Amino acid sequence: MNTPQPLSALSGDTIGALVESGAQCLSSAGVSFGHGTTNAHDEATWLVLWRLGLPLDSDLSDNPESIKNKPVAPDQLALVATLFKERITTRKPAAYLTQEAWLQGVPFYVDERAIVPRSFIAELLADGSVDDFLSDHTHRVLDLCTGNGSLAVLAAMAWPEVLVTGADISPDALAVARINVDKHGLQDRIQLQISDGLAALPGPWDLILCNPPYVNAASMAALPSEYLAEPALALAGGTDGMDFVRKLFAAAPACMSEEAVIILEIGNERAYFEAAFPQLPIFWVDTSAGEDQVLLVTRQALAAQARLTAQ
Repeated sequence: MNTPQPLSALSGDTIGALVESGAQCLSSAGVSFGHGTTNAHDEATWLVLWRLGLPLDSDLSDNPESIKNKPVAPDQLALVATLFKERITTRKPAAYLTQEAWLQGVPFYVDERAIVPRSFIAELLADGSVDDFLSDHTHRVLDLCTGNGSLAVLAAMAWPEVLVTGADISPDALAVARINVDKHGLQDRIQLQISDGLAALPGPWDLILCNPPYVNAASMAALPSEYLAEPALALAGGTDGMDFVRKLFAAAPACMSEEAVIILEIGNERAYFEAAFPQLPIFWVDTSAGEDQVLLVTRQALAAQARLTAQ
């Protein structure tokens, strides 16, 4: 856990200067990133633009038409400084302070009741990477561990012909998901369901998306404060991080249609996954983070594994 450092003074009489000063403040304070941004400059840009009510995709280049040189009034500077102070002193992810997170250009509401959405599965839904694994019979899609509902929303947007169920064990997370389903006008195509794993979700499902709790115990103990601000229920996966995945794979074949697949995110836990399922045939799917964050497994492979285990 990072120890808070003395706050640096935020300054700047233009938006560009304010962003640069903000980035220096974040760096000096030793905050951690990973909840929508990966570095101090991008996070400072997000916080400055959001606090000033400017579009988050505003041009801050040296282009003469950019807003980089737009003046910042003293009262605006004070507002931004208050936000940066809150980010640094509380160590809350910026998304909780702005109550907004973006995935693939789509805005989502988020607060402390749900994990900040950042799944790489979102990329696959947006770019069609997994479409070849689907079929004309793919009609019922389950987003398990839906959190704030972002993957359920993106799936409904990507495939207008499917019906989506977003499920979670947390009633609080589902309350946030309801906000996002309503926000994007998808009430007729997305159902929200409380369930412990697949217990209340008999299916049959044609596609299961799942970004489960997969962080192993040692990694949980070393997480920065920003991650500890999120619901532990959405992160902690037991000693090796695979507790939820084991239960999912054991129950899934009975809840899937014959040609169904599961798209599963396991983050940096590939070694633990392969140790837990050494004989299971799976496909690693390429994302911007590489080829070891997200995998695809078929119902046939899971059913065959179950038969072997039973022998």
